[in-house]
Amino acid sequence: MNNGEENKGLDDNDKQQPKNIFANRIVRGVVLVIALLVVVLLFIGFHYFNRAQQPLNPNSNKKIEVKVPIGSTSKQIGSILEEKKVIKSGFVFDYYVKTNKYTHFKAGYYEFKPSMTLKKIVQNLQKGGSSQPLNAGKVLIREGVTADEIGDVIQKNTRFKKKDFLALLNNQKFLNELKINYPDLLASALDAKGVRYKLEGYLYPATYYAGKKGSLKDLVTKMVTKSDAMLKPYYSEIKRKKMTVQQTLTLASLVEREGVTQKDRYRIAGVFENRLDKGMKIQSDISVLYALGKYKKNVTYKDLEVDSPYNLYKNEGVGPGPFNNPSIASVQAVLNPSGRAQGYLYFIANMKTGKVYYSKTYSEHQILTKKLQKDNNE
Repeated sequence: MNNGEENKGLDDNDKQQPKNIFANRIVRGVVLVIALLVVVLLFIGFHYFNRAQQPLNPNSNKKIEVKVPIGSTSKQIGSILEEKKVIKSGFVFDYYVKTNKYTHFKAGYYEFKPSMTLKKIVQNLQKGGSSQPLNAGKVLIREGVTADEIGDVIQKNTRFKKKDFLALLNNQKFLNELKINYPDLLASALDAKGVRYKLEGYLYPATYYAGKKGSLKDLVTKMVTKSDAMLKPYYSEIKRKKMTVQQTLTLASLVEREGVTQKDRYRIAGVFENRLDKGMKIQSDISVLYALGKYKKNVTYKDLEVDSPYNLYKNEGVGPGPFNNPSIASVQAVLNPSGRAQGYLYFIANMKTGKVYYSKTYSEHQILTKKLQKDNNE
């Protein structure tokens, strides 16, 4: 009986051993899977943190204004920067700051770019920002923009309305006040007939600020004052050429938009002078676009028929007034045109390269036009 019971016990142990082996294998398998998952997660996490610390867009020059409130933590600043699309991850920014023990961030208004590194952003935050919004009241006038486009900038960045700005450009009382202070600049402008805006062309390209207490008149006066300061050295030269300031700025506004390089501006000014001397119409697409009051990539034959004194395909001379607000560089080109001796009467630009080609006859111009059209379509 005892021998039988001992054998029975051995049989039970033998049966338990395979179960234990199987269970151990399961445990080891689970542990291995967990270990692999941990490795994968660590790899993904490392990759994520590494990528998130890189600039959001290394090639971007876009400037983004960011307000950092007083008492903001690194976590809150990270959230703001992510929301403003300056960085990839606010969480990673917070981790980066705490890991590197960066402190002493200052409240204020900052201007960041998506191409900035986290280190650069942190350095700026430590230096401190502006106590006032950076773009509040800032009016940037670029070379060759129209009064209408300036009105858009003013309405966006100041408390003034575009319609009030445009109306002021034709306000006779205001214009008379300006003329008293700037007679050399504005005499011919106020005598001009058929112009859209009397002060078109006299709003010099620069950066201006509309103060909290300043008026719209103050802002426009700054622009006119700048124009007078830039043109003052050229008033006597304009008179020697028997031109008015209005004519000079009108031609300069065409040269501004037709020429890409300064060399081409001088030569294009020479082409315009040659055409005017021969009694030919200037035939500039820039004039047609201004007459239409809108931008188009391609001017059609129907567009050339627009009924407007600004359409220099239908009207002789330089037009009633400037088509935009040109730079002093374009004024210099008008006063010192080059290449006139070559007798060029036509020009056309390669839309891909920007290179300008000149010709003396219409047939030469047509050949160049067809060639460039073919090249641009390829």
